[in-house]
Amino acid sequence: MLTLTTHTLEKMELLLKTGGYKVRYEKGNFKTGACLLQNSKIIVINRFSNLESKVLAIAELLRELEIDHALLDDKQTAFLQQLKQTKLQL
Repeated sequence: MLTLTTHTLEKMELLLKTGGYKVRYEKGNFKTGACLLQNSKIIVINRFSNLESKVLAIAELLRELEIDHALLDDKQTAFLQQLKQTKLQL
C-alpha cells in the first residue's frame, strides 16, 4: 500500500530525478496532478493540487515510465518495483 505522505512524494521525486527526469511545480489548468511533456524528460506537477493528487499522479507516471535500473540504487529499485506491483486505489 502506498502511503500518501510528503516523504513518499519526496522519494518519488528523487527517483524521477535519478532517472534523468526534471520535476517542476507550476501553475496549471490540467486536470491531473502532473503531466509529462512530450519528447522531453520534464514532468510538470500542478502546485495547487493537494498532496494526495500529487502522489497518485506521480505514482501513475512512474508505473508507466521506463527508468534505467542501472541509474538507481538498491533501495530505489526496490521502491520502484513495489510501486509497479501496487494497484493504485483512487
